[in-house]
Amino acid sequence: MKDNVLILSPHTDDAELGCGGTIAKLIEQNKNIIWCVFSTAEDSLPDNLPSDTLKKEFLDVCKKLNLNESQYLIYNYAVRTLPDFRQEILEKLVKIKNEFNPDLVIGPSLNDYHQDHQVVANEMIRAFKSSSSIISYELPWNHVTFSNQMFVKLSKEQIDKKVELLASYQSQLIKKRSYFSEKFIQSLANVRGMQIGTDYAEAFEVIRWIE
Repeated sequence: MKDNVLILSPHTDDAELGCGGTIAKLIEQNKNIIWCVFSTAEDSLPDNLPSDTLKKEFLDVCKKLNLNESQYLIYNYAVRTLPDFRQEILEKLVKIKNEFNPDLVIGPSLNDYHQDHQVVANEMIRAFKSSSSIISYELPWNHVTFSNQMFVKLSKEQIDKKVELLASYQSQLIKKRSYFSEKFIQSLANVRGMQIGTDYAEAFEVIRWIE
């Protein structure tokens, strides 16, 4: 894997869902990570919860990964409004490129049909297409198609860590979202692992790979 890694998450839980095991592996490998979240999705919370709930849950994820404040950025765009701020988001990504110079960028797929995810995916490519390798994580409930062009082998401990990270999002577990369940996480990792002859894996689309 590359040394400087930028992780892009349209909403607080997207990257954990798409590549939480890979994130755990990157941290075990002592990679330099910056994790950028664009929306804390305050409007997606159950009515009885404080508006900063998802932000606090993401910070709990960072704590579980021993990330310090220099390793994550949290923006507060309202959920489903990222298309209105496309240029602003691009400028933030260009700033990160100039200051961090990532070797690898991991973000949502161009085949993801959530409007916020589409914006981050497109601006990710605009910002980093000539400077970084770019791969996209899998969120099956948002895709009609997804090309499994790259796989990251994972250990049981790394998948267990993914489950642990997602357990931080009690606000989403309340909603009984099936893709947060340990059964789903383990099953998808088993399927992707089976495709490459190992027990567990996560799959990615390759936008650009630079060696």
